[in-house]
Amino acid sequence: MENKKSIPPIEVVEKMSREERQKYLDGRLKDLVAYACERAPATKARFDKAGISPSAVSGIKDLENLPILRKDELIELYKANPPFGGLVTVPMSDLKRVYVSPGPIYDPHHESETFWRRQVQLVKAVGFRKGDVVVNTWMYNLVPAGLMIDETLIRAGVTVIPMGVGNTELQVEVLVKLKATGFYGTTSFFMNIINKAEEMGYDVRKDFNLRLAIIGGEMGGGPIRQLVEEKYGIATGDAYGTADVGMIAYDCSAKNGMHISEDVIVEIISYETGKQVGPGEVGEVVVTPIDETYPLIRFGTGDLAGWIDEPCPCGRTALRITRLMGRVGDAVRTRGMFIHPRQLQPALAEFSQIAQYQAVVTRPGHRDELTLKVELKSEEGVDKEKLTEQLIKAVTGAVRIKLDRVEFVAKGVIPELHKLIIDERVY
Repeated sequence: MENKKSIPPIEVVEKMSREERQKYLDGRLKDLVAYACERAPATKARFDKAGISPSAVSGIKDLENLPILRKDELIELYKANPPFGGLVTVPMSDLKRVYVSPGPIYDPHHESETFWRRQVQLVKAVGFRKGDVVVNTWMYNLVPAGLMIDETLIRAGVTVIPMGVGNTELQVEVLVKLKATGFYGTTSFFMNIINKAEEMGYDVRKDFNLRLAIIGGEMGGGPIRQLVEEKYGIATGDAYGTADVGMIAYDCSAKNGMHISEDVIVEIISYETGKQVGPGEVGEVVVTPIDETYPLIRFGTGDLAGWIDEPCPCGRTALRITRLMGRVGDAVRTRGMFIHPRQLQPALAEFSQIAQYQAVVTRPGHRDELTLKVELKSEEGVDKEKLTEQLIKAVTGAVRIKLDRVEFVAKGVIPELHKLIIDERVY
């Protein structure tokens, strides 16, 4: 890889102009590709199969010529060439830990300092600092999440309480008695702990010392983060990552999209053309982390997001992506547009009278029709005509095609576990 003395500090990279960042990332990518093809046989084989010389990659745009590495292919590589599928650049004896993810995939512990500096930059950017005491509730056994976040927080100067998942009563006692200032975990588990605390007679505002909760890992967490901030006075943030590549993007203080971590190359790829898309378009998040240990080049996350092109008030110049809009395969093409579950969730979160909803695409004639089925918590006091007008306006604005009708259904018609968008067209 490139001489480390020539790599600017992360604080410098954070403020680079778009042109400077493009040049910087193009150079880092060129070095990474050469390094990975020399030391990771499976990566070299991918380039050979695609008929691409590593030297032909001079920038991010050139990545379009290399097929995306998907999870299924990753699993097959691991099965065919254990233990690491020919993707890891160092022998196992050089690794501190090996994790086991579903597949099975044996994820190496990252030894790359480039990896750790971006992890540390991320937790500092979301708001943790030296002096914080943080309860880490990500899983510590088998998968990388718990220990990865643990080490990141420690490197950032934070005191970590390694709780892992479960034991909500004990979690409450630890948060109270150790006066933890921070929490890191999933949105739903955090709310389980908060609810348990209230059951135990605690006043979260008075008895907890929490100032910041980084809660995510699940779709639809925006309304919950808003509730946490307004009801309990705890600041919240979110970070996006995967077990394979670590952290990819993060909230800043502006909370208007997520900044891409420094030293991570992200492409948003159209699921129609396979090409990189521009601002305002939605596609799959494809990631190439600058990582000397585990250089996954063009790894397809399966997540859907879009670019945000406007400058961020926080002052960081890193590109931003929207919050995730669902998974590849969840989108339904309707009247030439793809609509995604994640588009519906924020649009309908404001309607407290709704218990459940489901969008249904049909084709009774020669035109796709979009219907929103709605189950109300109670019909008492609800003006259905007015609510219908409001829902049509909200959904049409969110998915960018006109909602044809709203259908109010009885309780139980929409299953407890259901897709937010279903396709019932018969051609």
